[in-house]
Amino acid sequence: MRESFKKIAIIAHDGKKAEMVGFFKDHIDQLTGVEIVATGTTGSHLAKAGLEVDAKLSGPMGGDAQIAAMVAEGDIDAVLFFRDPLGKHPHEPDVQMLLRLCDLYDVPLATNPASATLLLNGIDVIKAKAKVE
Repeated sequence: MRESFKKIAIIAHDGKKAEMVGFFKDHIDQLTGVEIVATGTTGSHLAKAGLEVDAKLSGPMGGDAQIAAMVAEGDIDAVLFFRDPLGKHPHEPDVQMLLRLCDLYDVPLATNPASATLLLNGIDVIKAKAKVE
């Protein structure tokens, strides 16, 4: 189990971007002290919502692959990926690579608001535990 969560990646398919922005507006306090990395378009939406973001390339232009590489290098502590299960995505191989690397390197991955809530709540517990110790 990870002892700290300093950097998380946030990604959202186009059909989920509005839902993602609403989610993070509601959970902005839980992101205090966490560095956020995002794909390009997702990052611009998050920045407009008031979050500081290190935006990579847009997903179809290689952003998912950039974040996957960061996962493989141990630079990402968790991934929150608001996926659109009904849409077609030309960069699906990059998405699958990212999901595979999260599994391979045991990086927590949330793919919908319910699992993202659980992941953020878990991060809060770990932060609180670290303060006590």
